[in-house]
Amino acid sequence: MSEIPSPAEFVGREPDERLLSEDIDKLPTAVGRPETAPISHSRRRIVGAGATLTGVSLVAGVLLVLLGFIEAVVSGIDAAALLAVVVGAVLIATHWGWVHVAEITANSIQGRATADVLERRREWLASVEPYTRIEVSTTVEDDGSIAIISVRHRPVRTGADRFTFARDVEHREVHSADEPAAAVAERAEHLRREAALATERERERYEIAADAYRGALLGRADEEQRRLARRAASEALSRQINTNLRDPPLVE
Repeated sequence: MSEIPSPAEFVGREPDERLLSEDIDKLPTAVGRPETAPISHSRRRIVGAGATLTGVSLVAGVLLVLLGFIEAVVSGIDAAALLAVVVGAVLIATHWGWVHVAEITANSIQGRATADVLERRREWLASVEPYTRIEVSTTVEDDGSIAIISVRHRPVRTGADRFTFARDVEHREVHSADEPAAAVAERAEHLRREAALATERERERYEIAADAYRGALLGRADEEQRRLARRAASEALSRQINTNLRDPPLVE
């Protein structure tokens, strides 16, 4: 069984932005999922137009340079030949600029279109609290048997002041397809009730530590105050644990 982290380790930490992308599958199901950022359909058209203009500029530039040289050879160097060469050279030298202009334009349009969604995603992420959740689900095996799986989503530290989650399979049991459906369902519900009780205990432990941390911090954010606030959170949690040891709470 994975070691349950102390909630005091995570008070004051912010969710890592990886939970919006590569770590999203490690999130507990109960916290939901962030809103999906919309895909701008105009972006592809704008970038495509930029690529087309890049090709046209290059071809036109080469043709103008060739025409200018031909004109200079046939009729001598005159204003028309010189202008064709200069314009062609400018088109060749700057043809990649259309790609960059298209990319900047597309990013600007998409940024304006998705700004509200991105802000809601950041607000959702900030609401995720770093305490352990235990969840129970079922899957059907190839032979028709049913597997009941208990998964622990525990917070883990990232960087100096961030956290993400680790997903650990804590328990897995397989029930034959011949077992009565009612018995399998009752077993699954029993495990779900145990998981819900364990999750609630972890939430309460985190809230005790977080309240003590916020009270000790008093709005000051220097590192020494954070250290003292985390110590106060640990002390509050320790008192709560010792109280329960002396007077154990009733559980289902």
